[in-house]
Amino acid sequence: MPIIVTLDVVLAQRKMKLGDLAERVDLTPPNLSILKTGKAKAIRFSTLEALCRELDCQPGDLLRFAPDPDP
Repeated sequence: MPIIVTLDVVLAQRKMKLGDLAERVDLTPPNLSILKTGKAKAIRFSTLEALCRELDCQPGDLLRFAPDPDP
């Protein structure tokens, strides 16, 4: 998939644990883990907003587009 989730990088930069973030944004740790590992197929804008608010970042800090080499 050409959308890369960089939540793990942002968490490391903020020295924050996944469980702490999950509690702050009112998500279960397993659901946030699915997003972190790039296995999620979608994300709600409300979830993205909550992540950005708690991590003090922009959506582009959490998501990156990397096109497939062969379309």
